[in-house]
Amino acid sequence: MMCAVLLARAGKKVTLIEKNEKLGKKLFITGKGRCNITNSADVEEHLSAIRSNKKFMYSALYGFTPSDTLDFFDSLGLKMKVERGNRVFPVSDHSSDVIKVLGDELHRLNVKILLKTKVARILIKESKAEGVLLSDGQKLFADKIIVATGGCSYTSTGSTGDGYKFAISAGMNVTDRTPSLVPLNSPDEDVKELQGLSLKNISIKLTQGKKTLYTDFGEMLFTHFGVSGPVILSASASVDPKYYEGECILHIDLKSALDRDTLDKRLIRVFEENRHKEFKNSVSSLFPSKLIPVMIRRSGIDPEKRCAEISREERNALLGEIKDLKITISGLRGFEEAVITKGGVSVKEVDPGSMESKKVSGLYFIGEVLDIDSLTGGFNLQLAWSTAAAAAGAIDSSLRSE
Repeated sequence: MMCAVLLARAGKKVTLIEKNEKLGKKLFITGKGRCNITNSADVEEHLSAIRSNKKFMYSALYGFTPSDTLDFFDSLGLKMKVERGNRVFPVSDHSSDVIKVLGDELHRLNVKILLKTKVARILIKESKAEGVLLSDGQKLFADKIIVATGGCSYTSTGSTGDGYKFAISAGMNVTDRTPSLVPLNSPDEDVKELQGLSLKNISIKLTQGKKTLYTDFGEMLFTHFGVSGPVILSASASVDPKYYEGECILHIDLKSALDRDTLDKRLIRVFEENRHKEFKNSVSSLFPSKLIPVMIRRSGIDPEKRCAEISREERNALLGEIKDLKITISGLRGFEEAVITKGGVSVKEVDPGSMESKKVSGLYFIGEVLDIDSLTGGFNLQLAWSTAAAAAGAIDSSLRSE
């Protein structure tokens, strides 16, 4: 939609083919339905958030920056706001407003929109893209073909991997695809018991054997299948999926603001203040209610024991669990729950300045279909906008010079 708008503004005749019954189905669910349009951080921060093929994005991101994205949507009359972590949302908190302003601009510019129309394959002649074959057998011809089909996450929105098939049929390489920005599975019984519990201001560390795979600070959530939330999604994007094949351990520091010494003094104080109470009735100030039975069990301290009788060894055992609550991780959730797809059309075969295929002239790949992915927080949509602008600018220049 962005690319079509920019090309139409440049006076090009544009046809947008959409297999869904309406535009922007994937955009509709981004940011939990609020649409995290971009991140207002500078380009360097956007580059540092990229997990795959950062260098490929230098030209496109500097060519169309987060500020350019804000200016673009401002020009369409969309009111925006910046929230924690520089995340940008529409003031209305409705992703439908983002889709509406894009759709209105497409109509204003007389872009031809074909809804409920599926492309079967791209027509290529002598290493040049010349059109598309639709599933009903109709052929549409064009000077330039842009593939903006997304990845294969949230298939219900139409992201079913079509772009990868188009790339492969054009003789291009497509790297392995895995779910990313996705929750993690855990077989631990404790986790099922903690379902629905959200933890804030915690530190996490993901390890396999002696190897530390990822560390972070923030919020997480226990679910019926494992763990989710911002720090977990970021971990899934930053860790090679192969590491989840062996036993992976999530370490949670429940009191990351306190060092062991300070925390130990607090435990001593809690036990002293509750010296005549049973252990199970003394820890409500330390943990959320849902976590209490789990922490009591893991500490190994008899729940009926009076606080005055708790030994230093037992207190140390509890301290160890608070600072290092271990959860077994058995793998990633599937594409249906993944915010994005890691992997895609190999960027080695795409020009970073124009997004044009190096193997088939006139064929362009933009957005998530490419082997680029970034962290959560508006960074992935910025990759989409920037690659769209790079392709639009290159196509405009190419057609002017012909």
